[in-house]
Amino acid sequence: MKKEVQYKYITPAAFKERLSQAPVAYLPLGTIEWHGAHLPLGADGIQSEELFGMLAEDVGGIVLPMLFCAPDAKKIEPDGTEYYGMDFWFEKDPESFMAYPTQQLPGSIYYMDEELFSAMVFSIVKQLARAGFKLAVMHGHGPSIIWAEKNKEKLEEAYGIKVITCYMENTPEMKGYMSDHAAGNETMITRALYPELVHMENLPEEGWPLGMFGEDPRVVGTEENGWKVINYHRERMGKLIRELLDGMK
Repeated sequence: MKKEVQYKYITPAAFKERLSQAPVAYLPLGTIEWHGAHLPLGADGIQSEELFGMLAEDVGGIVLPMLFCAPDAKKIEPDGTEYYGMDFWFEKDPESFMAYPTQQLPGSIYYMDEELFSAMVFSIVKQLARAGFKLAVMHGHGPSIIWAEKNKEKLEEAYGIKVITCYMENTPEMKGYMSDHAAGNETMITRALYPELVHMENLPEEGWPLGMFGEDPRVVGTEENGWKVINYHRERMGKLIRELLDGMK
């Protein structure tokens, strides 16, 4: 991603210029979370940041640093041990071919109670509106996207700033962007963006890999498929953002 579209690198003068051209803020809803044995722990942020960088280059706007904390399902054992998200996801469906024993998956440090996450994002959006942004685009970790979809109207009413995500239902023609967990979709996207970060050799040759759900990444998780998904959503979201900006003029 080019430095000139990233909030953390630009000067106040560059900020004012980019804001005047397109008052769009992109907020990557990342995590530092287990994404299979083959993907980087920051896969959520990597995927959302890079799509946002492309959109910022195409239609303008500024990309914020990723959030690495996020809400998720939580389970507390009688002894106080806490499990989050994919640690225990398949307890509800132990007969699934994707199931595995509940365990603390290595590397995850992302969990935040939803109330705290909500307060953080409301504060961020308040500051974005104060700075002059008219549109906030959020995407990344699944439960964070669900939160954003559920709360976007409240954010708009509170601060007078339009809020959208990149969410799209899977269709027979095209998958959504980050529409599984560490499986075919997230593997193909990350592999297209940063092939050197994806270690397919870490996946077993047989049996379902630990801590993921979706299509088999060993079958569909190719760079070619990844670019198809990326380019589709780059065009789709670019068109939507342009239309929203035109309506604000």
